[in-house]
Amino acid sequence: MKVLAASTDPVYTQPAFPSRLDAWLARYLQDERDLPFAYLILKITATMLPLAVLLFVPALRGAWWWATFGLFFFFSNARFKGPFGLMLHCTSHRVLFKKKYGWLNNYIPWVLGPLFGQTPESYFVHHMGMHHPENNLPDDQSSTMFYQRDSLRGFLRYLGDFLFLGVAKLAGYFTQRNKTTLRYRLLRGEILYAGLTLALAFVNLPATLAVFVVPFVLSRVIMMLGNWAQHAFIDAEAPENCYRNSVTCINTAYNHKCWNDGYHISHHLKPAMHWTDHPHHFRQNLAQYAASEAIVFDGIHFLHIFFYLMAKRYDLLARHFVLLDGTERSEAQVTELLRSRTQRISRAVLVPQLA
Repeated sequence: MKVLAASTDPVYTQPAFPSRLDAWLARYLQDERDLPFAYLILKITATMLPLAVLLFVPALRGAWWWATFGLFFFFSNARFKGPFGLMLHCTSHRVLFKKKYGWLNNYIPWVLGPLFGQTPESYFVHHMGMHHPENNLPDDQSSTMFYQRDSLRGFLRYLGDFLFLGVAKLAGYFTQRNKTTLRYRLLRGEILYAGLTLALAFVNLPATLAVFVVPFVLSRVIMMLGNWAQHAFIDAEAPENCYRNSVTCINTAYNHKCWNDGYHISHHLKPAMHWTDHPHHFRQNLAQYAASEAIVFDGIHFLHIFFYLMAKRYDLLARHFVLLDGTERSEAQVTELLRSRTQRISRAVLVPQLA
């Protein structure tokens, strides 16, 4: 267990001497605090986009093709996947470019997104049109509530349901809610991505697998793994309470790389909060976190949580558990709390409770 330590997570600091490039890029942005996103866009455009095109060049064969694929795979997964995915997340909540340059807001989901296996606008409509309004409750098509959340079998069932039925279920959800525009945007992105992938497969199958198919599968697995960990600990007595159905990870390098994504409780409390404001909001509302017995970890992030749960290493989770009110707890007490929050929640018990 850990006592609450000083924050090392990123916050915004006004640059004393902004560069000319900073000033030029800031002219296009709604919020100058999002300059890191502009630089990330430029880096991905300068690396992954040319490599993706190069993989389709017929003259590139043999060892040179595999070397190019290796670079593309490195940038896609080891270098940029996390930062891009969470930039997509942040810019879904807060528009990146000013209204005057609004057409640029299509560049992330329609041009760069497919390089990471993100079908155009599907993430936006799922996350903004369904996940946040439903808050991991029964009508959330990606809810973790009905699964045993420290079970690999449970996760594989959850993942399989999303991979094979997720789009159909989400389209059905939008139909039931009469959100026809969101349903159209979902199906348009999915169909165009599938159509382009199929067409390019006849042009160059290896390149199509490398650029579109492999990233697509990996991105959907990673997204579900992340959502599973973010909503692994749920209080069955108050599943609608954001303090008790989400988790927060502080003081981790992941927050520097992925724009404070570890602050998932405050993100559900205030979805439009800027990513640099989360550490302050957490400290400012610490009493409420403590009173709600919120689950907060120090020094680990969602991948740690997922693998520790799959291995049932509650001792490792307890080691990073933050004692928000300073009250001493034994490892057994913390483990009991964590285990109680990962139990499968029955619909029969839940639905009358929420009615």
